[in-house]
Amino acid sequence: MSEQYEYILKTEHVSKRFGSLEVLKDINLAVKKGEVICIIGPSGAGKSTFLRSLNQLEKITSGKIFIRDELFLHREHDHTIDRLPHDKQQELLLEMGMVFQRFNLFPHKTVLQNVCEAPIVVKKEKKEEAQKHARALLEQVGLSDKADEYPSRLSGGQQQRVAIARALAMNPEIMLFDEPTSALDPELVGDVLKVMTELAKEGMTMLCVTHEMGFAREVADRVLFMADGIIAEEGTPDEIFTNPKVERTKSFLQSILEV
Repeated sequence: MSEQYEYILKTEHVSKRFGSLEVLKDINLAVKKGEVICIIGPSGAGKSTFLRSLNQLEKITSGKIFIRDELFLHREHDHTIDRLPHDKQQELLLEMGMVFQRFNLFPHKTVLQNVCEAPIVVKKEKKEEAQKHARALLEQVGLSDKADEYPSRLSGGQQQRVAIARALAMNPEIMLFDEPTSALDPELVGDVLKVMTELAKEGMTMLCVTHEMGFAREVADRVLFMADGIIAEEGTPDEIFTNPKVERTKSFLQSILEV
């Protein structure tokens, strides 16, 4: 695959309305391959909506989305102005893995079957190849001994690690994490963050909406602070956590870090 592009993902003037409520306002972001970006901010800031708009789980109201410098979608006032052909859009969307707050595993399928499902059904991989890859991914997330278990027999943290393996099974170029630890008991958070940290070290491009400030400080290349539907401030972890310039960022960090 050619990698002659400047940005793996870019948004220009993205906005999103739900009726009269403007949830995203003029969001501009450019992401380079291998970059880890953590998005922080109060509830209702638009963080999850922004992430969901990138892979079309939410349709933007206005703005442009580019993938690998190619115009993926351009909409204005709820009308599509330009977009890639549908089959090309679907091809690119498969390269964007997503992990949600809730694990969304198939309860009637084993862990191994959950991880294999999409490669077999969507990518038409041979079952043997898909299973071999799935077992390697389960080992990567520390669950090689749980391949034949059903989700109901796993802890929340284990289920979330299966969800990460499932997303990785499609060989995505970008991983989107929407508060992946927020539904977990505190003692289970560390195992999930460890897997995400390893992915970052391996060079995976990652956008993470998170409340885990320690993770953002240690792992992110850039931190975005969102509030009221805008990116109020962005910078390196050191800039954001040590010397935030915007008052809204300062007050948020003071409240969440209790400093």
